[in-house]
Amino acid sequence: MPSINLLPWRETERALNRREFGVGVIGTVFAAAAVTLFVSWGFSSAIDRQNERNALLKREVAELDKQIAEILGLEEQKRRLDARMAIITRLQRSRPEVVHVFDQLVRTLPDGVSLTAVKQTDKRIELKGLAQSSTRVSTFMRNVEDSTWLTNPELQVIETIKSGAQGSDFTLFVTQRSLEPVVTEKKPGPLVRPAGAAAP
Repeated sequence: MPSINLLPWRETERALNRREFGVGVIGTVFAAAAVTLFVSWGFSSAIDRQNERNALLKREVAELDKQIAEILGLEEQKRRLDARMAIITRLQRSRPEVVHVFDQLVRTLPDGVSLTAVKQTDKRIELKGLAQSSTRVSTFMRNVEDSTWLTNPELQVIETIKSGAQGSDFTLFVTQRSLEPVVTEKKPGPLVRPAGAAAP
């Protein structure tokens, strides 16, 4: 005998399909949310790591700037010390030169000429004095030109004394020579053969 199903099977199948579709949509939404959260967490982690690297680089740059400032300070201190050492060395070298200069001044002064003031600026020396005549000043200048430690005499001022005394005031500039020690190379002398030695 044939079986007849009187139940609304189409409605049941549609309800089943709707339920499966709803479950699929909900699963898709949950999957998309999970992927979004995972990607967002990945980006956030990468940003945090990059921020940590940037902070580390800033700290290292600050430390390097500090070290560079210390090095520059040391170089400036070294430069100042080198300048002081150069001045001290120059003064030590010039001490015997001052003695020679004063000795040369005494030796080059002719009779009838006296110095009233001596002022030195670096290698330039200003001499002020009294002379009985301009001829004595010319003799003094020639003596300076022929001296060992002085050169380039330049007469700046010569004025006749207005008082009853005879003579002239003069101002003379000279230059101090810098004489460096000359190193002479010793040449070998002739070979002296001992007495009784045979010639080669």
